[in-house]
Amino acid sequence: MPQLILLRHGESVWNLENRFTGWVDVDLSPRGIEQAQTAGKKLTGIPIQKVFTSALTRAIRTATLALEAGGFASLPTERSAALNERHYGDLQGLNKDEARAKWGEEQVHQWRRSYDIAPPGPAGESLAMTLKRVLPYWESHILPCLKAGENTLIVAHGNSLRSLILKLEGLSPEQILEVELGTGVPILYQLEPSDTAPTGFSIKTKTVL
Repeated sequence: MPQLILLRHGESVWNLENRFTGWVDVDLSPRGIEQAQTAGKKLTGIPIQKVFTSALTRAIRTATLALEAGGFASLPTERSAALNERHYGDLQGLNKDEARAKWGEEQVHQWRRSYDIAPPGPAGESLAMTLKRVLPYWESHILPCLKAGENTLIVAHGNSLRSLILKLEGLSPEQILEVELGTGVPILYQLEPSDTAPTGFSIKTKTVL
């Protein structure tokens, strides 16, 4: 039975500044570096065989720092923009308080927390749109590794990981909106093959490390 670890990147410099980040390629803050290293130490002893990250620096660097801190040798790693954070469109780069002042508290909350309403701008993505690009990558790249019995680490972002959690845990669009993922906090799933589960696996245990 394979193990799956989901890890949101450590705090970024724009997390620290309370900005909408999305696809903007910012680095980790000093606290984010510490969070990544702490996460890696929590993974010590887990036999990880495969690593997937988004194409963004904050996720790539979190994976690198975590694996170093956990004492892991070089592991096969794939990077893909399919695992990137949702694109926040015209909100990217704005301080969240500035956005509320411009568009109003209720409107910004709707963009941030609704399932299928995208923020303004041609590239803006809703959570539902993010799921539509994450799930095919899961099915074509990650799922075969798990089916081969490989323990797998995914280092990505709050919304791309929430998309996976929705499918993994069989949550509704309303339920996933209540799920919060802390920066640098690993979630460990012990999986069992399932012909009926939409992801090909059911969850035997879930542990927040």
